[in-house]
Amino acid sequence: MSNPWVVVAVTVAIVALSAFFVAVEFAMLAARRHRFEDAAATSRSARAALRSSHELTVLLAGAQLGITACTLALGALTKPAVHHWLTPVLASWGLPAVAADVAGFVLALVVVTFLHLVVGEMAPKSWAIAHPETSARLLALPMRGFMWATRPVLRALNEAANGLIRRLGVEPVDEMSATTDPASLRHLVEHSANVGALDAAFSAQLSQALELQRMTVEDLADPGAVPVTVPTAATVADVQRASLDSGHLRILVGDGRVTGVVHVRDTLTSAPDAPAAPFVRPVYEVAAGTLVVTAFAGMREGRHHLAVVTGGERTLVVTLADVVERLLPQASRTAPA
Repeated sequence: MSNPWVVVAVTVAIVALSAFFVAVEFAMLAARRHRFEDAAATSRSARAALRSSHELTVLLAGAQLGITACTLALGALTKPAVHHWLTPVLASWGLPAVAADVAGFVLALVVVTFLHLVVGEMAPKSWAIAHPETSARLLALPMRGFMWATRPVLRALNEAANGLIRRLGVEPVDEMSATTDPASLRHLVEHSANVGALDAAFSAQLSQALELQRMTVEDLADPGAVPVTVPTAATVADVQRASLDSGHLRILVGDGRVTGVVHVRDTLTSAPDAPAAPFVRPVYEVAAGTLVVTAFAGMREGRHHLAVVTGGERTLVVTLADVVERLLPQASRTAPA
C-alpha cells in the first residue's frame, strides 16, 4: 500500500475502531444497570445496553477481539508504511543504509504505538469512565451488531476462557452487578471526604448508616439506659405517671422479666385506678447477637416500635430512636421514644 493518503485513511479508521471497542469495554464495566432499566421503556439504545449487561463476558470477548484485531492491523499496515517512508528520509541525512533502516523501524514502532495507546485506548477509556451510561448507550447498538456478526467466535472464545477460570476454582459471572457492596461504598465515602468532595458532617452520617450493616442490637442499645418498667398489676395511673416521669410513650410491663409493653395513649380514656393489663401488648424480643438490619426488618413486619434484647446480663431495649440517633444525632434528641 504505497499511497500515503490511503494509509492515513486506513490508520484513522483502525484507531477509531480501537477507540470504539475500548470505550465499549470500560463503559459497560463502569455503568449502572438500573439506569438502563429506567430508560429502557423509551430508548432503543438503553435496551441494547441492558441486553449487553446481561451477557457481559461475551461483550468483553467482543471488545478484546476488536482491540486485538486493530492492534494487528496497525502492525501489519501502518507500521511498515511509516517504516518505508522514514527510511529514505533518514538515509538522505547521511545515515548508513542499515542504520537508517533500523532507525526507521524504531521510529515507526514509536509512532504506531503512540497512536494506538494514547488515541486508540487511553483517551476513549477516560471518556467512557467519566460518562459511563452515556457512552454505553451511544455505542450499544453498533456493538450489538458486531456481536451478532461474530457471536459464534465470541462464544467459543468465552467458553475457552471460562473453562480456564473454572480450573482455578472461580465461577465466571455473565452479568455485571447491579449493586455496590457496603465495603466499596464505605471506601468511596472515606475517599470523597478526604479529597473534600463530601462534607464531613454528611460523611459521618453515611459512615454510620453503613456501619449499621454489620452492627448487632446489643451494640446499638445504650448500656447505661435503664428501661422504664411497671409491674404486671400496675394501674392506668402507674403507667401515666411512669410516662410523665420518663418522657417515654411506651412503658414496659413485667415483674423481673419484661413480658409486655403498653402505650400511654391507649390509657388516656380510662379511669386512673383501672388495671393496665387490658392495654398490654406482647413485647418483641430479639437475641443479643441479631444484626440491626435483621431486627428492624422483623419490627417493621410485625409493626413493633421497640424490641427487648435477650441473652444478656441485663435488660436492654432498642427502638427506632436508637437508629435515628446513629444517623441524625441532633434530630433524635427531640424524638419521643
